[in-house]
Amino acid sequence: SNTIRLWDVETLNHYMFSTDINMLNNNNCNNSKMNAIGVIGGNGYTICSGADDNIRIWDIETAKQLNVFKKYCTRVNSVKYGSNELANTILSGLNDKIVRLWDIRSGQQIQVFNGHKSWVFAVECSPLVIKNIDEVVGGNSNVICSGSSDNTIRFWDIRSNKNELCMIKDMRKKMMEYVVLNLLN
Repeated sequence: SNTIRLWDVETLNHYMFSTDINMLNNNNCNNSKMNAIGVIGGNGYTICSGADDNIRIWDIETAKQLNVFKKYCTRVNSVKYGSNELANTILSGLNDKIVRLWDIRSGQQIQVFNGHKSWVFAVECSPLVIKNIDEVVGGNSNVICSGSSDNTIRFWDIRSNKNELCMIKDMRKKMMEYVVLNLLN
């Protein structure tokens, strides 16, 4: 309880470290609870978001906050470290229906992806690369995707001025309550 643990999936042992997140919560400005967490590469850093609407980067071994993205957005439901071409970026999914791409080094928002009609609950970097409209290949990603309670999963090309590539819609009336995106290479 109240612990962040990294696990080795082959041995099922704790991987490197675990820490009591109360230390992290006590360091955040409103002592709010965290609602999303992600690991940044293999360097021992995590990204967290809480009910105070901020995104924070932590060194998990020292429990020190390295950077904070302050009050740029509404509640953050999902955070994900960018991969490959998206290195040094964070994706966030928000209650304001927007997917945002942030630069880790500057703490600035660099792109906004609009299109969802309800809260964005999941964001992910896709292993797909769009070379042109007719060619999709694997490799260094320039595609992100987002899942929302509007019953859609949307794919975006980060190079195309925030244009939506495609959308998958669940036609059932019931809202998707939990959205998890996991794209395999």
